Formats: sequence, C-alpha cells, structure tokens
Amino acid sequence: MAYSKEQLLARLQELQIEFSKYEHPVVMTVEEQAKYVGNKGGALTKNLLLKDKKHRYYIVSALPHTKVDLKVLALRLGVGKGGLRMAPDNTLGEILQVPPGCVTPFALVNETARNVSLLLDQGFKTQDCCFFHPLSNDMSISLNTHGLDKFLKSIEKEPIYVDLEANPQVGKDQPGDLAAFVPSTSMVLPDPQENESSSQTLAGNQVSAVSADGKSMAVKAKADKPSSTSKNVKVQPANVAKSSLRSADIEKFVDEILEKTSTLFLSEITEDSIKQHGEKLGDVLGNSIRKHLTSDLRNLATIFKNIAYTEGFYAGTHHQPKRL
Repeated sequence: MAYSKEQLLARLQELQIEFSKYEHPVVMTVEEQAKYVGNKGGALTKNLLLKDKKHRYYIVSALPHTKVDLKVLALRLGVGKGGLRMAPDNTLGEILQVPPGCVTPFALVNETARNVSLLLDQGFKTQDCCFFHPLSNDMSISLNTHGLDKFLKSIEKEPIYVDLEANPQVGKDQPGDLAAFVPSTSMVLPDPQENESSSQTLAGNQVSAVSADGKSMAVKAKADKPSSTSKNVKVQPANVAKSSLRSADIEKFVDEILEKTSTLFLSEITEDSIKQHGEKLGDVLGNSIRKHLTSDLRNLATIFKNIAYTEGFYAGTHHQPKRL
C-alpha cells in the first residue's frame, strides 16, 4: 500500500524531524510553486526520475539552477554515454507510487521504490532548508539536510550528496566516480509507446516536474514529470493560480469559465463602446474575449485535468477492494 501525504507527515513527526508545511493549489512547475512558497525562505528543488538501459532507476534531486548533463552523468555512473533518459510516465505510479508532478526523495518510503538510487545536489548543504512535495503537489514542506538525512536513514537509504555539475575524466583505467551508486536490481515495467529521444541538459528554470512532477531534461526548474514527450503544461498567471478550483468538480469548473467570461463581457459593454463600434461590437467582443481569456481558460482546463488525474490516481492506489 502506497504511503499517503498524511502518513508521510506523521512519520516525519514520529522521527522528530522539524519541518514547515504549506498547502497550495496543485502545481506542476517550480515557477508555479514559487508563487506560493518562494518567499518563505529556503531553496526550491527540481526532481527527476531517470532510467538506464538495464531498467535501473534514479532520482536526481537538485537546486533549480544546477545544470546536469545526462550524457556526463551516464558516464559517471558507468552506464555508457547516452545510457540515461527520462523514465516513462507509468513508472511514477508503478514504482514511486505518486502521480505526475510529485517526484520526490520522500517517495522512497514506498516499498516499490526501495531499489531506486537517489543522487542529491551537494548544493543542498549550502541552504538553510529546501522545499519538497510530500508525495502530493498540493503541498510543499521545507526542512534542512539534517532532517532529510534522518528520514532517508530511517528507510535504510544512505544520503548521497554529489557535485552534479562535475565532469571528471572517465576511461578504461578511470571508472566513473558515481559507479558505486548504480542500483544492483533492475525493475522491468511496461513501457508503452515510450519515446527514446530525450533532452540532455537539465538547466534551471522551466519545469517542475513533473513533472508535471515531470518534464524533459532540457526543461528547467522543476522537471518533475518524467516524460521525454511532455511540455511545460501549466504556467499560469497569478489570477488563475488563485483560482478557487480545488477539486475535480465539473460544476465549479464550468462556473469559473462562465464567471471569467461574463466579467470580461460586461466590462467591455459600455456606452462608448456601443457608439464606437455599432454593429461590429459583437466581433470586437469576441476578439477581446479570445485575446484576454484564451490563456486563462486553457490553464484552468489544465488545472482541472491535473486535479482530476491526481484524485483518480489516489483513489485507485488507496482503494482496497473487499475480499470475496
């Protein structure tokens, strides 16, 4: 049975690990997360799930500005140049037991993820605290590396902090410096229609996960959702981020669309606009609505889709069928 957000937080409390928690709308990128916790003190993090050709899995957890070259990292691990890629979407549910946008070191608490290798950015140690999702991307928690280490050791996972930007020489007589951290166990899962191509550089600002917990390696901030075909799907303006939509409720979804449309429509109909445009007022209003609301409504629809996916995921993984 997969850990829930509440169970994880309870475990941290049992371990007497100090942390702060911040609830917020579902976020799929670091940019979105920054709107809610960026001013709380501490560093945001980007978290990626990678796999090699032998179906061994790795979580790379880094500061947003840390650049990681997948080709170099693959050589350092000794899995061959080009031997690393973003793990497919189905891996999130099968191994980490989390929905898209929720890749996090805390997922290693689940038994299915115990053989996943974790590489932590040594830059974390320069921060007072760092933010991670606690298995769910509708909340962020901040804690220091001492607390993170204590949690990892409690699940028998030794914390490994490395310089992810290093590019040491690797050759026949000089094996990769990270080869010792390659998992010994392969985990073969269905890999439906997986696109072999993946961007090779993790830069600093675009995604989460994603994120959503999953984006391609070329994305920047919170490349959470491990899929080489994914794009930055939810970069929403502040007014959408403050949306009251909190669950996959179709009535709320429709109400928000109608409210935004009617508000803009009424604001555009004035005596001056009627006199100025006359019979063309309808066309003017239509163009105005498309211009001002297209982005908002697309983002709102994406929020609805992601929340519906998350709720469906948790309903499926936490539902225990009755025994006959």
